[in-house]
Amino acid sequence: MRYALGLEYDGSAFHGWQTQHGIRTVQGCVEQALSRVADHLIEVVVAGRTDAGVHAGTGGACGQVVHFDTTAQRSRRAWVLGGNLYLPPDVAICWAHAVPDDFHARFSARSRRYRYFIHNGPTRPALGRVRLTWEHRPLDVSAMATAARFLLGEHDFSSYRAQGCQAKSPIRTLYRLEVSREGERGTVVIEAVANAFLQHMVRNIAGVLMTIGAGERPPLWARDVLEKRNRSEGGVTARPEGLHLVGVEYPPEFGIPPATAWEDRGFG
Repeated sequence: MRYALGLEYDGSAFHGWQTQHGIRTVQGCVEQALSRVADHLIEVVVAGRTDAGVHAGTGGACGQVVHFDTTAQRSRRAWVLGGNLYLPPDVAICWAHAVPDDFHARFSARSRRYRYFIHNGPTRPALGRVRLTWEHRPLDVSAMATAARFLLGEHDFSSYRAQGCQAKSPIRTLYRLEVSREGERGTVVIEAVANAFLQHMVRNIAGVLMTIGAGERPPLWARDVLEKRNRSEGGVTARPEGLHLVGVEYPPEFGIPPATAWEDRGFG
């Protein structure tokens, strides 16, 4: 059978998602835990690989999705509770669903949603410091939101991807890019939704928007960077702290619950 799982994790103590020999990764921990539940080797396929320090889930949302194949006969409850029994405290399985054989965690996804959280204040945060990026300069959210609109739609995002990105095509469709502030002087949140993201794409967008918000560049600079199609023109890559994968959307026929659907977590 093929199963899909929802995951949330604190990425601060991991060297990213992908398994690497002798290094602590999210994939390595998840596969070890599921293999113990199944009593045979399990390999998982992920909706989107996350970098070192990047998180999945926030505020009750279960952000990451994986699938795996198994011959083991286990209930949804067993995959969730059994998997969590063998996982470290900074990774948790939220739900498990049997899915058709044509379901694919990566290729069946319609969109991915990320949020980037910025503590915008004169002093560094103590609470939540590994889940927030700190920017001491006052950020103009209105200017950042204006700049964000230039990036919406289908574009060549070469200027906004990592130099070593191995994606075959730099073309992506950005459905939503919004900037807001929680409270009068609170956290600044950048929310991005796209069909898929390139390596470091959200962090590079965040770096450009923060530079604009700090008054160093005008909003039109975001479009200028995009049109250069050259990463060397793209400015600073924002830090991984603060970046959260908060949802992956699939066609309804697969029965994958929304990231925030508590009633679908685990059992049935």
